[in-house]
Amino acid sequence: MNILEVALFVIAVVGVIALGIWKSKGDDGDDSNDASDYFLAGRGLTWWLVGFSLIAANISTEQFVGMSGASANWLGMAIASYEWMAAVTLIFVAFWFLPKFLKAGLYTIPEFLEYRFDGVARLAMAIPAIVTLVFVTTSSVIFSGAKFVSEYYNEVPVLNSLTAMCWLIAIFAALYVFIGGLKACAWTDLIWGAALIIGGAIVMFLAFDKLATSPAEDLFKTKVANSDASVAQLEEAGPWRRFMLLNDGVNGEAEVRNGPNGSGGKVHMVRPKEDSDIPWTALMIGLWIPNFFYWGLNQYIVQRTLGSKSLAEGQKGIVFAALLKLVIPFLVVIPGILAFNLFSADLHSGAAEKNIAAFDAVEATTVYAVDESFVEMQPELAMKVFSQNAQVASSSEAFDPSADIATQAASINELASAALESETANATSSGVMLRGYDYDSAFPVLVRNLIKPYPMISWFVLAALCGAVISSLASMLNSASTIATMDLYAKFTGETNQHKLVKVGRFFVVLFVILAGIVAPKLDNFESIFAYIQEFQGFISPGILAVFIFGFFSPRTPRYFGAVGIGLNVVAYGAFKWLIGPIMVENGWWYADQIAFLDRMAICFFIVLLAGIILTLVKPMKIPVVLPVNDKIELETSPGAKIVGIGVVLATIALYGIFW
Repeated sequence: MNILEVALFVIAVVGVIALGIWKSKGDDGDDSNDASDYFLAGRGLTWWLVGFSLIAANISTEQFVGMSGASANWLGMAIASYEWMAAVTLIFVAFWFLPKFLKAGLYTIPEFLEYRFDGVARLAMAIPAIVTLVFVTTSSVIFSGAKFVSEYYNEVPVLNSLTAMCWLIAIFAALYVFIGGLKACAWTDLIWGAALIIGGAIVMFLAFDKLATSPAEDLFKTKVANSDASVAQLEEAGPWRRFMLLNDGVNGEAEVRNGPNGSGGKVHMVRPKEDSDIPWTALMIGLWIPNFFYWGLNQYIVQRTLGSKSLAEGQKGIVFAALLKLVIPFLVVIPGILAFNLFSADLHSGAAEKNIAAFDAVEATTVYAVDESFVEMQPELAMKVFSQNAQVASSSEAFDPSADIATQAASINELASAALESETANATSSGVMLRGYDYDSAFPVLVRNLIKPYPMISWFVLAALCGAVISSLASMLNSASTIATMDLYAKFTGETNQHKLVKVGRFFVVLFVILAGIVAPKLDNFESIFAYIQEFQGFISPGILAVFIFGFFSPRTPRYFGAVGIGLNVVAYGAFKWLIGPIMVENGWWYADQIAFLDRMAICFFIVLLAGIILTLVKPMKIPVVLPVNDKIELETSPGAKIVGIGVVLATIALYGIFW
């Protein structure tokens, strides 16, 4: 471990956090302990603070680890839809959502539901929001940050421990938000947001530089199956051409295919409708649902826009963030693809160590699921897993070493399923998918191999990434404590004392970080941290988005629809995930072998919309709802933001055309 690197890294992180805490104080250098100051930065954030804060809050190691990992696997560029579609979504949020929220003078998003519907609807959103923030987003950011640090310092005691790093990051972030609140988050986000963009650009530049000098024979081994590129063509090509030859083919012939990593081209935004994660059908409807929910109705993100100085400042900040979202895939997604091209051996070695450790912990009734790459990369261990699953399932089936990889993997998984479904086997799932590659380590592996040799650069990249983790985590804790304080504690106790509310908010910060710290290390058992986050949101986001649409545009929809719509989505999503969906697939009533979670979101969204339409037609309110008006903030729209917003939409369409 380079002492200079560590010293500069620590100075940078501590220095920026100290700046944030200092700026969070009042003009007299003291904290006013006012609830508005602590939770909403005194409603005084300017556009550049809002814009960079949105990016830094969103782009953390959650993206650098999860999204890079997804792109290193079979999804490739398709995962960039979460970024480019978000750019368009942000424009709608700026000119559709934000004016309504600022006009109502909200502290929290669930608060809007009480004004428009009732207190039950507010609780129906507030409680799941807290659960999501603490046990999903906060815990996943802790995990992904710890994953990055532990992978980077994989030979340094303590720092290479995933569990230890989870707790260190959690404690550090809790201390930070405990003191400074949202204003401290916003000022540190200003630094970390800019540093993330620069740091990501440095990693991308070094990755392409490495690609240009890597032996063509080694790169050829990572070529997608339907690329016609040859070793000779790779030898003659420059870095970008090499990237395209490996992942898109000589003349773009490497089209997208379903199957394991390497089956088809990766430089495409549109995947087949049978794809399990992002089918093209999801681009039509399904993907817009989590996008609109995340950017327009998610307290963790929207809280910094609620703290805007004026509507115009908030709109300019959101549009600025939308511009930056167009750049993110070039700094996160493409480097993820390059990680597999350059360092697939490192991705395998990390997974191999985990696989061996998982199997060494085997119990008599434990069965394992595997992917095809595991069977290919660790054939001896695959045979042992087969024997273990067969023994638990009481099967006499013998392992066939002459069978193809797909057949061997299917046999292992079928034995595991048979054991778990048996009434006599008493089988238990390991909870671990044995894999050939640890894709979530894609970006940490890139940084370790490309940045570590340059301590005068590495400290900056490390500080940007780790600082963003701490800042994002602090923002999440601040948002969760805001909802718990204002939507639960203040609602039920009637407490209005500003100092008391801030103290309660700080108590919730401590409680939530402890809970998230307990959950975070366990996320290492999930195949993809990014998929884990998105799947969980399916139970929440479609229903809430549908309810807010009626709240915005249908003043005569019955008040009880708020709680009914949110609850209906939870039931419908669970039904399509565990009951109706499997029945449809089994009977051939669906076009793929499973219903992708984004398609489930779209189905549930329309179910809730239909329920709202029926209730509005059958029993409309006699007197339309009138929402409160906040006259303490300027609500004039920014003409300049509108013009730039149109440009963002056109640029997004152009990018989809290039990478279609």
